[in-house]
Amino acid sequence: MKFEWDEAKSLACFEQRGFDFAYAAKAFFDPKRSIRPDDRRDYGEDRYRLFGDINGRIYVVVFTLRNGTIRIISAHKANQREVRSYDNSIYG
Repeated sequence: MKFEWDEAKSLACFEQRGFDFAYAAKAFFDPKRSIRPDDRRDYGEDRYRLFGDINGRIYVVVFTLRNGTIRIISAHKANQREVRSYDNSIYG
């Protein structure tokens, strides 16, 4: 997998949340990851929300595909509702 991101956004994520986008990219390697369209608003491009486990913690990574590359837009640790959503996608 090939990733890219805006370095300023990655740094802001690190400063606000304690991890950068390089760390968040690990969620893509969770074999139980769940990907859903991000249709919360019209972004002018197709965006997706990935729910994935990194070292026992669920993360949500918003991304788009550009020329075959995964472009990370934002990331955060999943809240309780998002963790339940991840669990439901695995265990039904």
